[in-house]
Amino acid sequence: MIASILVSVSYIAAQMLSDIASLQIVSFIGLSFDAGTFIYPITFTLRDLAHKVVGLKGVRVLILAAAVINLFMAGFFWFVSILTPDTTAGSSNMWGQVLAPVWRITLASIAAEVLSELLDTEAYRFWVDRITHRYQWARVLVSNSVSIPMDSFVFSFLAFYGAMPVENVWAIFWANVLIKGIVTLVSLPMIYMVKDKPNVSA
Repeated sequence: MIASILVSVSYIAAQMLSDIASLQIVSFIGLSFDAGTFIYPITFTLRDLAHKVVGLKGVRVLILAAAVINLFMAGFFWFVSILTPDTTAGSSNMWGQVLAPVWRITLASIAAEVLSELLDTEAYRFWVDRITHRYQWARVLVSNSVSIPMDSFVFSFLAFYGAMPVENVWAIFWANVLIKGIVTLVSLPMIYMVKDKPNVSA
């Protein structure tokens, strides 16, 4: 019970943080990509953990719940950004300039998350049900190797295609794949943080 709560809360929190950070495109080690790339890949491993403790149906609910929460967060940030700041209290328009959603990027991010996380779920389930329950690290690598390219492609092209040269969009795609792959390897040991529970695969 406690593990289910902690994993679910961590998953939602990581989704929210990555969506907020995705509003900023950064240059890092010569690559250009959205800053959410640093944390978002962890959600794939957290999703794998969730699969272990709440099962397939629970994970699907969690993925859709995260999307709804992120949409609400973006809408609320937009609402706050259009309100007049109280300058006598030290507020300014800077808050809205930083956190007000860029709707194309925000919606692209959420769409990519839902599609890739659901795909990750199916890849994970296929590996566990059809291949083996052993080698838990392989579950993460296999499911992430399918979902990371999907997430990166959907986000990059929905968010930026037509707004910049297509070669730049592909550059963002490959940067996303590279960084997410590295973060996946770093977060790989997390899969052993909770034990497999019987009768939660369905």
